[in-house]
Amino acid sequence: MSTETGPVQVARVVVDVPLAHLDRPFDYAVPEKHAGTVQPGCRVRVRFHGRLVDGVVWEVAESSDFAGRLQPLSHVPSGEPVLTPQVARLVRAVADRYAGTASDVLRLALPPRRGAAEKRESPTPEALPEPPDPAGFARYQAGPALLAALAEGRPARAVWTALPGEDWPTRLAELCRAALSGRRGSLVVVPDGRDLDRLTAAAQRLLPEHSFTVLRADDSPEKRYRRFLAASRGAAQVVLGTRAAMFAPVRDLGLVVVWDDGDDLHSDERAPYPHARDVLVQRAWLDSCAAVVAGTSRTAEAALLVESGWANELVADRTALRAAAPRVQALGDDFELARDPAARTARLPSLAYETARRALAAGAPVLVQVPRRGYVPSLACARCRAPARCAHCSGPLGISSRPGPGGTRIPACRWCARPAATFDCPHCHATKLRAAVVGESRTAEELARAFPGTTVRTSGSTSGVLATVPAGPALVVSTPGAEPVADGGYGAALLLDSWALLGRADLRAGEETLRRWANAAALVRPAAAGGQVVVAADAAHPVVQALVRWDPAWLAERELADRRELGFPPVTRMASLVGSPAALAEFLAAARLPAGADLLGPVPERPRPGQEGERERYLVRVPRTEGAALAHALAEVQGVRSAKKVPEHVRVQLDPLDLV
Repeated sequence: MSTETGPVQVARVVVDVPLAHLDRPFDYAVPEKHAGTVQPGCRVRVRFHGRLVDGVVWEVAESSDFAGRLQPLSHVPSGEPVLTPQVARLVRAVADRYAGTASDVLRLALPPRRGAAEKRESPTPEALPEPPDPAGFARYQAGPALLAALAEGRPARAVWTALPGEDWPTRLAELCRAALSGRRGSLVVVPDGRDLDRLTAAAQRLLPEHSFTVLRADDSPEKRYRRFLAASRGAAQVVLGTRAAMFAPVRDLGLVVVWDDGDDLHSDERAPYPHARDVLVQRAWLDSCAAVVAGTSRTAEAALLVESGWANELVADRTALRAAAPRVQALGDDFELARDPAARTARLPSLAYETARRALAAGAPVLVQVPRRGYVPSLACARCRAPARCAHCSGPLGISSRPGPGGTRIPACRWCARPAATFDCPHCHATKLRAAVVGESRTAEELARAFPGTTVRTSGSTSGVLATVPAGPALVVSTPGAEPVADGGYGAALLLDSWALLGRADLRAGEETLRRWANAAALVRPAAAGGQVVVAADAAHPVVQALVRWDPAWLAERELADRRELGFPPVTRMASLVGSPAALAEFLAAARLPAGADLLGPVPERPRPGQEGERERYLVRVPRTEGAALAHALAEVQGVRSAKKVPEHVRVQLDPLDLV
């Protein structure tokens, strides 16, 4: 208990306790010995329900509404203000939007403390740069105007569709330089470490030393915290990073950028499951700063930003596009089917083979994109084509790229790893298996036989991801997202097994397929330099048409119109509720949902490895204008259940990427 007799400072602390009914600051007395140290945003340790827990000071006040005697802060590890007022406001807004708690969001926003890093100085740049040369954005309508707006500190908002072959890391660094020349900070979020490496290299060329910092998930805790402090102290006004950097404490924030916002790596897998694009859009609104949503393709969410007038398009005219794009041809067009009737079913039809052969003969590498990793990641019954399942746990059967004893490859469960030496189909009792999906390792073997003497490289999670490949004839087999950059560009790209992408039962199957194809095709040389892309798909499919014409905006607008007609996100907002049938029934009975809410379900939740008990899922759909009311209603129920210490947890996720 506090022993001070005179007026004391009051620290309002958000405690690190994952209970929804405790989602508010709690008042603590600041001991006299810490009066000069405690400030808003610093870390503290407090006694809470008999336990010593971590917390962050939300604000410091002169009085409290608490009628009793306040407990004192137990420990103040440091007076370093790691939570700025702007980020604190963002934390609260994100928690409210996703029906989460401030402590959940703070765990995503603040890296663990390292005392040694706090003792080190954060160097500052010697001078601010001049505005960048606008020539890089000259191919885009209003591109130079965007740079000028950033330099002047105006809150311009754009959805940028990058041209094929664009040096997008340099363009993003130029945006940051424009903002920095006007004494404003920037925050750029990219999907993965390879993209971050390219962006960092561009920043080193274009931005002054010490003016930017890089937040990486794979850095050591001390290094990551030191770089975080460079931003929170205002020494580095430009922050580059992956998903977790969306909460970075950038001083005088003038620009937020998200690259390739359709990549599912932008969606956090931890509660409350925020998406980097939506967080940065919220941040641009709260801080009245500029925002750019960029990529080689376009999502329906980005299309909605343009349609609503919140952002303007930043695109090139058709002349510039034709000069930059490779030639794209579908195997399923009428001419190709007349010439090669087997093109529809062959995995490597004659057009793809000839395209690869010509590129290799010209001394250029060829990119081959396959949608699955591994050797044979999915098996099916050879007779009825039903998916092959493990007899023990019902997990999917597959074949690893690593041979077993004696050089044989035995099917095994991808969940429990039990080998399946024998197979009996429960539907037709056939005993033979066939490959339902072929991975990059098996594809590399097939191509090595088709092109003897040619170097074959693989890039994917099973074989290792390559950052770059040298110029020269070679076949590069890659899974989506793992395509290495080729020196001088690829001579050709083959996009195989399109049915595995287009045939998925997923709301985002079309836009995700185009995103993956466009990212691969953008690495190919322009058509004037012989670059060609062959996609193994029906030429009449809208996604294929968007790729052939290189018009991702058209497909995004079409997707948005279809979703509006069907009542799907982003026109509406949806919440996913997952739990046991009893827990869900209790949850929904207590929920005060908006009047216009649609309750969809329940459906059985897909089992996960090690999961026990039956689980179901409901979807709750409301108009977009009712999204805040839905989040509030769900958070309210979570708080009541938390206060009652209900043992069965219901997983609540707003705006889930997967609705299947």
